[in-house]
Amino acid sequence: MTTRFAPYDRHCKLADMILADPMLLGIVERLDISLGFGDATVEDICARYGLSSELFLMICNVYSFDTYRTNIEGLCRKDLPYLVAYLRASHRYYTEVCFPRLHEHIHAMVALLDPTNRGVIDRFYDDYQSEVDRHFAYEEDVVFPYIESLSTGGSPVEGYHIEQFGHNHSNIEEKLNDIKNIVLKYLPEGCAVTSRHQVLTDIFRIEKDLDRHTEIENLILIPLVEKLENNE
Repeated sequence: MTTRFAPYDRHCKLADMILADPMLLGIVERLDISLGFGDATVEDICARYGLSSELFLMICNVYSFDTYRTNIEGLCRKDLPYLVAYLRASHRYYTEVCFPRLHEHIHAMVALLDPTNRGVIDRFYDDYQSEVDRHFAYEEDVVFPYIESLSTGGSPVEGYHIEQFGHNHSNIEEKLNDIKNIVLKYLPEGCAVTSRHQVLTDIFRIEKDLDRHTEIENLILIPLVEKLENNE
């Protein structure tokens, strides 16, 4: 976590921000910003990549500061494609990198356990993966296409509003927390210690990233789409 006490602004050097909070590397990667940007400021980088500095800073500040309060007044329709692209890239990061790595470490951790204990862990993970798949599929197949239509000037779909996404925004972290507690508190000593630590490290990292992902959807995406739905 960053040691700064004030939110980032457009004059901050991006390299300094990442040194203060390495989690911001994930944001840079998901927005296809190449490393090697020297002493360029946020304003410089956003101009170079055609990004809104306000949106970029808002995402970074949500990640780095627990007490940060968003204000979407400066955001507009043209910011939505970048925000959706960022969220899609986050989904790919979770499904192609984070979850396969966690699953691999869980498999190694339980390899020496008896079938009963191994089956309990496998079922918990399978249930969690199924919930994540449903959550992401709904966003990819329903929510994001709806938002992309709005961003290009389309009218809201009759009978559907983004508040439905807000009301049904499932918490996909609950089952992950259950797995964490089982690994931390209840697994017998027969499981591989190194793999056990790797699993917990994976879970802590995923939990934090998913929490920020949800915050971005709740504090930036949903209010911005509601603003467009109301023609504001």
